[in-house]
Amino acid sequence: MGRFGGESPFGVDIHMRKLTEYGEKLDRDFYMRDAVQVAVELLGKRLIRVVDGVPLVAEITETEAYTGVNDKASHAYGGRLTQRTRVMYQIGGYAYIYLIYGIHSMLNVVTGPKNDPCCVLIRMAEPLEGLDSIALNRYGKEYDKLGKVRRKGLLDGPGKICQGFGLRTEHSGMDLTGDELFLAEPREQNPRVVREGKRINIDYAEEAADFLYRFYVE
Repeated sequence: MGRFGGESPFGVDIHMRKLTEYGEKLDRDFYMRDAVQVAVELLGKRLIRVVDGVPLVAEITETEAYTGVNDKASHAYGGRLTQRTRVMYQIGGYAYIYLIYGIHSMLNVVTGPKNDPCCVLIRMAEPLEGLDSIALNRYGKEYDKLGKVRRKGLLDGPGKICQGFGLRTEHSGMDLTGDELFLAEPREQNPRVVREGKRINIDYAEEAADFLYRFYVE
């Protein structure tokens, strides 16, 4: 039985066709690798959350890698371990969601083996499915009632992704190989140029501020 009932591995049989159109769910092995490699390969993947049987789907277009205890931009730098960061020390394939400025939630994908606290921040995405639900979460309006600027920027930031997908810090620790929140390899993918650059808003991180660990598509 799925999380929401029925026999579908995604929860609800009626939505099975739509979800399988987005390809194969990523398994644990995908996440059990180097954070930089995962950050690059997450570009073009589908981020999917099933809410009350309705799939919210977006294509990932920008990521940032955080490489653990030796990365001064990482929450786990120096082996720092708190209640918030504990999930980073799990094996790859779990969601790490934290709050910044007391307002914005940020979705990260934990990578690598246990006790090697690395992760990938999902920075930007393009909405594909569940547009009304995403728009309602962000603006309290259905998608077709949004102006051009709001449509274009619906998920163009990490805080916007969490708001649009209804993700908050209480969802940190969710298993990304489960049925509610997961990522998938699309059946078909338009070729895009992958670029790299410095990570955003980490000027405090000394030499780590210059690491080219941000990846995005054009």
